[in-house]
Amino acid sequence: MNVTISGPKGLPLSGNLLSFRRDPLQFIRNASEEHGDVVHFRFGPKRHVYLLTNPDQIKEVLVTKQAHFRKGKGLQVARAVVGDGILTSEGKKHLRQRRLMQPAFHRERIAAYGQVMVRQGVDLMSEWRDGEVRDIHHDMMKVTLAIITETMFGKSIKEGADQIGEAIDIGLKYVANKASSFIDIPLSVPTKSNRQFMESNETLDKTIFSLIEERRKSGDHGKNDLLSMLLAARDEDDGEGMTDEQVRDEVMTIFVAGHETTANTMSWIFYLLATHPEAEKKLQDELSTVLCDRLPTVEDLPHLTYTNLIVQETLRLYPAAWTINREVVEEVEIGGHTYQPGETLMMSQYVMHRNHRYFDNPDEFIPERFEGDLLKRIPTYAYFPFGGGPRVCIGNNFALMEAALLLATIAQRYRLRLETPDQKVEPEPLVTLRPKNGLPMRVEKRG
Repeated sequence: MNVTISGPKGLPLSGNLLSFRRDPLQFIRNASEEHGDVVHFRFGPKRHVYLLTNPDQIKEVLVTKQAHFRKGKGLQVARAVVGDGILTSEGKKHLRQRRLMQPAFHRERIAAYGQVMVRQGVDLMSEWRDGEVRDIHHDMMKVTLAIITETMFGKSIKEGADQIGEAIDIGLKYVANKASSFIDIPLSVPTKSNRQFMESNETLDKTIFSLIEERRKSGDHGKNDLLSMLLAARDEDDGEGMTDEQVRDEVMTIFVAGHETTANTMSWIFYLLATHPEAEKKLQDELSTVLCDRLPTVEDLPHLTYTNLIVQETLRLYPAAWTINREVVEEVEIGGHTYQPGETLMMSQYVMHRNHRYFDNPDEFIPERFEGDLLKRIPTYAYFPFGGGPRVCIGNNFALMEAALLLATIAQRYRLRLETPDQKVEPEPLVTLRPKNGLPMRVEKRG
């Protein structure tokens, strides 16, 4: 017998879609508080979506019964941007690509990139002038793009970096809009957004394929960058490497997932510190004690405990990936309800991370909450900023290291203030959770 699942009342044709698109975060959060562990939405005439907020049921979807699902509509649409890489591929292809890429993301390997992260942070600050107002989100996008290009290709791409950043931005907006629309306009129809998207994809393809070709021709695969590792990777079963198209798809995936997400996290960190002076003071005390005015290194990270707590708490309040969707491909029973092929199960980190059942004062920024054994006391899927199961983010350690090193490097030299005391900063839930309309802040040099 199926458990009855309720949900907010919708309109006859569009269902709950308009309410969801108006304010996705508030809509799903309110719905979960009102309707319990599972909430039913209808997006358009026939698309049925179920929001799960029970950690055990989330685990069943992502781990125990993951074979019954495929990626949700958003990531199916994302194929148009990142191709069939590790983020979007399914089944055996995904397992093979993950196996090929895993060595490039081993802890010891990514530790070598720490110097790049710190140096790029210093380079960014060389453009800052004491007291000026800057769009910090734009600056964080710029620095994380510089880091990902240097760690990916072993060199900075000064020429065209802005165009790459803009092209990725257009691609992400295209994916977000198409994923939440129930009218599917093919790319062959020359609408304005389709034309913009095709042009941005051309820019990215041209840049990436030329870098792959240049590296293949040089035969220099002994470098320590991610591109060399992808080109040198061989499947342990058949000894085959990746084609240029596969390398392109993985490079694009790392580009998109590896700079937008960390840029958002850094932006939210500086916003939260600006609105919580007591946390900023504790951070300053730690940086003074541990670093004594020198630049941070990877070796310092175990001692920068409060710095790491700030990153963890920011990922709780503003997780870069705010939702994970899975589409049912074969009938599956979870929590007493049988889901049918074509239905979508939604699991939202944003909703789970602000659930009062697992977090005291869930809307408050309290880095100290992670000091003790909180993560052992709460269910695994009450806090999962990097997803979970076989598809957990392959770059999670890279991202955590980058965020902590950038925070330590910048906060040591600058204090960032909101432009005005009553400045309103809202999250914009596209593919990732970014500050809406940027983040203007005043940069003040520390004495």
